[in-house]
Amino acid sequence: MTETTFSGLGVAEPILRALSAENYATPTPIQAQTIPLLLTGRDLLGIAQTGTGKTAAFVLPILQRLAADMPVAKGPRVLRALILAPTRELAIQIGERVQAYGKNLNLRHTVILGGVGQGPQVKALAAGVDILIATPGRLLDLFNQRHVRLDRVSFLVLDEADRMLDMGFIRDVRRIVAALPKDRQSLLFSATMPNDVSKLAGDLLRDPARVEVTPKTVAVERIDQKVYMVETAAKRGLLTYLLAEAALNRVIVFTRTKHGANKVAEHLEKAGVSSDAIHGNKSQGARQRALDGFRTGQVRVLVATDIAARGIDVDGISHVINFDLPNVPESYVHRIGRTARAGAEGAAISFCDGSERAFLRDIEKLIRRTLPVAGRVAAQPGAANESHERSERDQGRRHGSGPNRGHGHRQGQGQGRRGGRNGNRNGNRNGQQQNHVA
Repeated sequence: MTETTFSGLGVAEPILRALSAENYATPTPIQAQTIPLLLTGRDLLGIAQTGTGKTAAFVLPILQRLAADMPVAKGPRVLRALILAPTRELAIQIGERVQAYGKNLNLRHTVILGGVGQGPQVKALAAGVDILIATPGRLLDLFNQRHVRLDRVSFLVLDEADRMLDMGFIRDVRRIVAALPKDRQSLLFSATMPNDVSKLAGDLLRDPARVEVTPKTVAVERIDQKVYMVETAAKRGLLTYLLAEAALNRVIVFTRTKHGANKVAEHLEKAGVSSDAIHGNKSQGARQRALDGFRTGQVRVLVATDIAARGIDVDGISHVINFDLPNVPESYVHRIGRTARAGAEGAAISFCDGSERAFLRDIEKLIRRTLPVAGRVAAQPGAANESHERSERDQGRRHGSGPNRGHGHRQGQGQGRRGGRNGNRNGNRNGQQQNHVA
């Protein structure tokens, strides 16, 4: 059987050279299915999770079609392609991919997002761009100030539409879409298809092709999953104890709230574990520094909320730890999928307290499996609820060398490995799985 190549998909030579420079040779499944369709001008509904290569799936055809349709007459560039992303981190990463894949093309792009001053963004727009990557709120602000025109846009991409709606951007998105020409090619990507996303797709897309890859039930099969039944006040101590294992070398810890993310990161720093938090209340600069530190290995543990994490695209994540279980079961799949990228295996550890039992049942129903219980951990006598900061710190110190070691380990299987049976393999293998386009 002949292996699919980017050349075989119809990708133009200047883009092929850029891909070669990035050491990308083999398209991922979503790229193989999507690129030929988009090159023909079809609208598209793409259902794919993070890590499947969907960014290149839409960026490459847009670059190629824009380059082939450059205006003959010289004059100010007009905005022709608009890519909307729910988070600032995701917008930045898409911009980086546009830069890398389009470096041999005479195309300009810029990224506009909130959390930073608008001056440089306004200046870039005034100079003229072909491609704009934007978060909805900032784009609408600049549009209302007449800094950006949308009446010549011929390509629209709505990335991670489910998260876009979760974050309350639906009104902004609809206002932006209303300003676009009706005659355009529209693409919508989403990891899940709840009713509100289906309705939005029906309103935006015209006779779209549908591409779906990596079904939920398949995506989690490569991931070694386990759960600790743990009292709320013992969670931080358990986390510190697990992180004593070297196999947990690049870890994302998920919390349900921004405040919780800050407190967990502070706790880990005091325990000597390099960590940082990323969430919506952080400045853009702070969020980018945290991400950069995590990518380079200066930060071992990144503590994140669901919304902020949607922009995290980092290879080699050995473990995902759900400090708090998500109240939306699909979010569990999004979270743990970050540790099994491009065919690699991964490990996911979840903490479940008494208030989260219903969340656990919903997750198990969604993934069609029962998560094995690795241990049961009670709080030390006198430990207060996590809302009491001093008690939390105290119990974290007491548990740092092993929270209720005897009790927890009597219940669990193979606890000497703590990070899961894939722990060591993940650290070695994930770094090798980088020959696919993001």
